[in-house]
Amino acid sequence: MAHATVEWTDNLEGDFDLKGLLALIAAEMRERSGGVFPVGGIRVRAIRISDYVIADGAGPEDAFINIDVKMGAGRDAAFRQAFFTQMFDAVKAQLGDLFDRRPLALSLYVEEAEGWKHNTIHKRLAAQGRS
Repeated sequence: MAHATVEWTDNLEGDFDLKGLLALIAAEMRERSGGVFPVGGIRVRAIRISDYVIADGAGPEDAFINIDVKMGAGRDAAFRQAFFTQMFDAVKAQLGDLFDRRPLALSLYVEEAEGWKHNTIHKRLAAQGRS
């Protein structure tokens, strides 16, 4: 399980490639985690935030992108540090000059989560010879 939720302020509409960002995060989890995140358990979604206050509230151009990742317990600290540092750097690179064009706060938070799941996507992937 690795689920990522990207929250982004609506004043960024059209200023960055949201679908590209979601695809990048999913690809990082699939291809760069060394199989730590099962493909069938990866979820990446975005939530457009229209009600917010940033900093002193005086800069209508101020914006943020926050990425929250939930994953099952058991990944060691060394993996988490290396993987999420690399993913954060990839996200910053994908956003390109957006940081130069406007005041922008980017954050990434990672938490281990315990939950209950029922997922038949793993079965579909296994039938295709993928996992």
